[in-house]
Amino acid sequence: MNNFIAFRTIVGKEIRRFTRIWPQTLLPPAITTSLYFMIFGRLIGERVGNINGVSYMDYIVPGIILMSVISHSYSNVVSSFYSTKFQRHIEELLVSPVSNWVILLGYVCGGVARGLLVGVVVSGISFLFTDITVNNAGIAVAIAIMTATLFALAGFINAVFADSFDAISIIPNFILTPLSYLGGVFYSVSMLPDVWQTISLANPILYMINAFRYGIIGVTDIDIWIAFAMAGGFVLFLTILSLFLLHKGVGIKN
Repeated sequence: MNNFIAFRTIVGKEIRRFTRIWPQTLLPPAITTSLYFMIFGRLIGERVGNINGVSYMDYIVPGIILMSVISHSYSNVVSSFYSTKFQRHIEELLVSPVSNWVILLGYVCGGVARGLLVGVVVSGISFLFTDITVNNAGIAVAIAIMTATLFALAGFINAVFADSFDAISIIPNFILTPLSYLGGVFYSVSMLPDVWQTISLANPILYMINAFRYGIIGVTDIDIWIAFAMAGGFVLFLTILSLFLLHKGVGIKN
């Protein structure tokens, strides 16, 4: 019962946290998405033509949606958990009769909730610019949830090791954003030279974007089951690592 109450409290706090400041958390993605479609879709897309049999506008929709899910699920957890450390609230959680997995699950679910809600907002904007018929909603929803979970966990680990507010922006700015843009959001990996195609296969975001693209428009450069296996493997690994860090008190007790 204690674990359930704690879980519900953490998740409720996280959801209220980002919905209370919705002009900062939900409105900017809608504006950014509109700019993406006006610039890349309307102006550049007409010159690019079709990619893998679909219009450029339709092709970039899944990548833009999932990129928003990735960035917001990550940023929600990294900022929230680091703030908890900075304000010393984490000590109250650690001395309470609450399991580490409940603490982790609560923060991750909060990040997933924000990521998916932003994904819904961005999807709504996207469908104003396109006439896409969803190919496989089950695959699209499943990979979106797994991706949001994965990057919420990554945000949690970043927050554990961060020792300043500047430190929580290093990974998103120098690793996450480049990997997202190089993950096939605006292009097909088949358009790259052979050597760059091989290098691109080392980017885990490429697999998730292609699986999500298959779910939305039925087009992919990657076997979707390999994408699910990679996402599931990363989720399992980061979950174990996060629980280990909590158990050891890394970045918290020292």
